[in-house]
Amino acid sequence: MILSNDRNHLLSPLGAKITLAVLLLVAVLVPLLNLSVPPGSAFHVPTYVVSLLGKYLCFAMLALSVDLIWGFCGILSLGHGAFFALGGYAMGMYLMRQIGDRGVYGNPILPDFMVFLNWKELPWYWYGFDAFPFALLMVLLVPGLLALVFGWFAFRSRVTGVYLSIITQAMTFALLLAFFRNDMGFGGNNGLTDFKDLLGFDLQDDGTRAALFVATAVMLVLAYLLCRWIIGSKVGRVLIAIRDAESRTRFLGYRVEYYKLFVFTVSAMLAGIAGALYVPQVGIINPSEFSPANSIEIVIWVAVGGRGYLHGAILGAILVNYAKTYLTGAAPDIWLFFLGGLFIAVTVLLPKGIVGSLDQLRGRLPGGFKPKAQAKVQEMPGE
Repeated sequence: MILSNDRNHLLSPLGAKITLAVLLLVAVLVPLLNLSVPPGSAFHVPTYVVSLLGKYLCFAMLALSVDLIWGFCGILSLGHGAFFALGGYAMGMYLMRQIGDRGVYGNPILPDFMVFLNWKELPWYWYGFDAFPFALLMVLLVPGLLALVFGWFAFRSRVTGVYLSIITQAMTFALLLAFFRNDMGFGGNNGLTDFKDLLGFDLQDDGTRAALFVATAVMLVLAYLLCRWIIGSKVGRVLIAIRDAESRTRFLGYRVEYYKLFVFTVSAMLAGIAGALYVPQVGIINPSEFSPANSIEIVIWVAVGGRGYLHGAILGAILVNYAKTYLTGAAPDIWLFFLGGLFIAVTVLLPKGIVGSLDQLRGRLPGGFKPKAQAKVQEMPGE
């Protein structure tokens, strides 16, 4: 049996209530202020702000998926941007199939970039993407299957620590190079863009933008509840024990690789959903989303918010991306220096992140991220 004394701290009921309340309030208030308040009012939320906030929520879900494996199982993935991008490409392929004869070249079967490149027929892996249910299935299946296959070989071989981080980054870089190729059939360097409709609704319409924002907020709430449920279950107790004492957990008879494989696959599917919600709101998906630097940035979001605190990952993603939006507009030359300095400052001054440091100040977690009473693993009668 796995006993963990820090799990209740990391799954703070107060933090959960505040997170859910804020997300639900935002899901109602932002669209209401966008659609019901006249543009001249000080309380009006412009449509571009709605899309920007929707993008932040997508990034929050992505950070949540990384925190699930890093904060609670000790798996530091530097390749989660790949799962995010694959989910985005799956949704982008569906949106491209909806353009039909309104595209630049007027071919209802082939996407415009294929017509431009003189493709004669639709590649077999594009079949089915004219149906929304099939696209949703691929959003889950493609990242999940990649994570399953990758994790199966990595975890069975007991690849851990920095070595696992390196090979996840190598996987992401390999996909980056592959998707840059025009002959892959995914738009090459330009990617997929110029989307028109989603389920028959104009993507440029204010109502559609507001609906996408609400859908993103609701999915973030569901993802948060799913992560809390996993960590609060017996599986979650085993994951925390693996994080704190993997060898001891293995010696007690637990198949550590199966637990890692499960949580890694679930995390990849959550990242794919985040990517699918991201694409219709920003209007483009291209190979730059596979960039290893993006995956490293995700880890910084989680570290800033607080590794091992689900609501901390959400907070970190939103704060860092807001800073990125502001600084890339006000002082684009210093953004990367700021990001690097932020990571160093958090590591040195706030090693537990914002949420963890606040918990420490309140006296709730005096020992930091790994309390003095760490997760204990012991054999109980009947197991």
